[in-house]
Parts: sequence; C-alpha cells; structure tokens
Amino acid sequence: MGWLIGLLLFVGALIAWFASMYNGLVNLRNRFKNAFAQIDVQLKRRHDLIPNLVETAKAFLAHERDTLEAVIAARNSAEGARERAAADPGDAQAMKSLSRAEVGLSGVLGRFFALSEAYPDLKSNQNMMQLSEELSSTENKIAFARQAYNDAVMRYNNKCEMVPSNIVAGMFGFQRAEFFEVEDEAQREPVKVQF
Repeated sequence: MGWLIGLLLFVGALIAWFASMYNGLVNLRNRFKNAFAQIDVQLKRRHDLIPNLVETAKAFLAHERDTLEAVIAARNSAEGARERAAADPGDAQAMKSLSRAEVGLSGVLGRFFALSEAYPDLKSNQNMMQLSEELSSTENKIAFARQAYNDAVMRYNNKCEMVPSNIVAGMFGFQRAEFFEVEDEAQREPVKVQF
C-alpha cells in the first residue's frame, strides 16, 4: 500500500512539474507577443506620420516626385509587413519581412530628409518641423520597444531550448521566435530628421 501512495505522489509531482513547464512557456510566449504589440503601436504611428510628412513636403518638392513616390511605396510596403507580423508575431518569415521593409523605409526616409535639406523654406516650415520631431521621437520609441521585444524573445527561446523545459516545448509545438533585428548597419542609428 505504501508503494501505491509513493507512486501516486510521484505521478502527481510529475504532472505538477509538467504543468509548470507548460505554463511557463505559455507565459513567455504571451510576453513576447505583448512586447511585439508595443512595437506595432510605434510602427503604426510612424507609418501614419509619413503621409502627412510627404503631403507637407509636396508643395516644396514638386519636381522631386520620384523621391516622394518612393517614400510612399516604402511606407505602404512596411505597413503591409507590419500587419502580417502583427497577425502572428511568432511567424519567423513575417518578422524577417517586417525587418527588411523597415530597413527599406528608413533608407528612403534618409534620402528624403537629405533632399529636403536643400530647401530652406521646407526646413523652416512649422508643420514640417513638428512632423519631423514627432517622427524622431517615434524612432526612439521604436528602438526601445524593439529592445524590449528582443529581450522577451530571448527569454522565451531560452526556455524552449533549455533542459528540461525543451521536452515540454517539443511535445506541444512551441517554436523559436524570431528576433526583430536590424539587418542594415545604416538602420542602427535613428533616421536623422533635423531641420
């Protein structure tokens, strides 16, 4: 009879351990998804600011139509990638696409701001200055949110890979999450938006 009680206690402890590992993985997965939601908010804000910035600049840069169209095309591409990544932050391909789209957007924004330096009237336009300041602030918030997301992904990935929780992760299909990495060295610094 004593061995039966011992066996029941062992099975109960095993079930409790299993549940603890599973719940820990779920908790960390939800944390990295929440961290991505914070990035998503800032990226959406960035993408919403860009059309206003382009509209403000249109009057001054009328003959720079190609640059303005490139900014809008890159913004639309980044917005589409953001929506796909927001639908499933655990999708590695969606995160890679988002990262590439954001690098592309930063590149054309850099060209846009470099071009706008040649137009003193545009640089001194109050609306342009305000939008530029908001964009610069948003870039800083994106960098902060990206760091928080990557930290949450690292904790989750560690739990998925470390013994003994990797056993539970494998049994229940917990997959590694993708970092939101900066792929281009030029992207490592915020877009310069000084006028």
